[in-house]
Amino acid sequence: MDKKYVYPYSLLEAKRNGELTQYRESFKENVRCANAIKEAINQNFDGMHLNHDVAKPVIAEFGYDRVNFVLANTLQQFEHDGRFSRDNKEWAKGFFIPKSKANNRNYEFMVTSHPAVLDGFANLARKEYDSLNLWNPTHCNDKTHLDYTGKVMVLNPKCLKDEYKNPKDQLVLCEHGFGCSPTASGRKVFGRFLSDGEKCQYDRSDFIGELREEFMPDWAREKVQAMTEPLQSSPAMGGIEMK
Repeated sequence: MDKKYVYPYSLLEAKRNGELTQYRESFKENVRCANAIKEAINQNFDGMHLNHDVAKPVIAEFGYDRVNFVLANTLQQFEHDGRFSRDNKEWAKGFFIPKSKANNRNYEFMVTSHPAVLDGFANLARKEYDSLNLWNPTHCNDKTHLDYTGKVMVLNPKCLKDEYKNPKDQLVLCEHGFGCSPTASGRKVFGRFLSDGEKCQYDRSDFIGELREEFMPDWAREKVQAMTEPLQSSPAMGGIEMK
């Protein structure tokens, strides 16, 4: 079952962009997810121990991205609470959770379970996500001034549905589009997934960087070679090279 889109912008941005429906649907799902986490903890904490599989059904229902978003929002709200680990607080800081200055309602999708037990849930949810072994910025060259053309770029996993959240499906051979250039006003990048050669298009900002050479798997090198060979050799007819 497809998970609902996690709307990443504020209410003000939603109004400005004509996306109020998307914002409201995502907000309601955030609230529902927070309540589901609280209920899962209630059902799986015996007063001393939290079931190690407690996060799995919540992730299955709401997806990795929303569970992470709701947990990060909660930890950001409780950043001064010493019952949450420093590691989880630092992790939460890596998420942009938009707030409305006039009417900040992010408290409505805070998980209100006991902080010490919720900290344990966050550990388990993060462990589930980490088990995907996804590429992250530490595996990438900086993209700021990079021309993406001909480069193997790493997609932000938030752009992929949960069933495609794996290292193979993060890799895209970028081929053309104004978004390949770091100075062009256009943002679209066109390319192909290395995993199966399927054509795709994304925004320049959807990539976290270029995969560093030392991390490039052998299968990916072979795919790049196979995809670029037709471009490197011009066809010939009757001994005349076609331009």
